[in-house]
Amino acid sequence: MKLDDDIHNYYEHLVLEKIEALGFNQSKTADYLADLTCLVLNQLPPRYIRYEVDMAFYLPVSERRQMEMNVSHAVNNANKFLEANPNKE
Repeated sequence: MKLDDDIHNYYEHLVLEKIEALGFNQSKTADYLADLTCLVLNQLPPRYIRYEVDMAFYLPVSERRQMEMNVSHAVNNANKFLEANPNKE
């Protein structure tokens, strides 16, 4: 069996939105962003979807806000961790 290419974790979309909103994509390196994204996603429960429209129509506003708050908290934690533990190559 092959999983459909359209199946993805909805939190990925929210995390990338938050990273862009904070301007990290403009001020941080690609390696930093990759590490940050992995750390953030590992703090969040997966929420698999096939189509974005499913979330737009069927996700209650209160649940969407909770997911956004979870992302903000996870991004803050991951950023603090990376800032306190810089990569020393």
